[in-house]
Amino acid sequence: MSDCQPHPATLRNDALLAACDVRRQRRSGPGGQHRNKVETAIFIEHTTIGVTAESCERRSQEANRQQAIFRLRVNLAIDVRSDVADEPPSELWRSRCRGGKVAISTEHEDFPAILAEALDHIHNHEWDVKAAAQALDCSTSQLVKLLQKEPRALAVVNQHRRRLDLHPLK
Repeated sequence: MSDCQPHPATLRNDALLAACDVRRQRRSGPGGQHRNKVETAIFIEHTTIGVTAESCERRSQEANRQQAIFRLRVNLAIDVRSDVADEPPSELWRSRCRGGKVAISTEHEDFPAILAEALDHIHNHEWDVKAAAQALDCSTSQLVKLLQKEPRALAVVNQHRRRLDLHPLK
């Protein structure tokens, strides 16, 4: 997103995982007798940032790996801020925002990158969601709806807004 380094939530899997420690573990969950014999649970930690994610609810190690990577991207989107001062919305953002509306599902692979860009702009506009929405060419209500799709993101924004004596978003 910024000229120096892209947000880690936007990196390709190979680039993201190169900065991570990936561990397989045995966990309880679906799988019956097969469950405690195979390490299907996946735990991922971004080693330089310290953000983690895991998945153990699928029977397949690869399915858990993909789910853990997605969760790591969402966690990175929430926890890591990039400087986007004076940057226009990314091509990805523009492809998801038409007529002021942001269209994306929480399960879509682009969701973490879109969420990270929204949070970066809100942060760079000193938690003023209206100013960030204007910079992103979307309506304020659409930006708030995007945050509501990931309650932890909304909580982070409201936490910073409270510190600045701004009213919380609902």
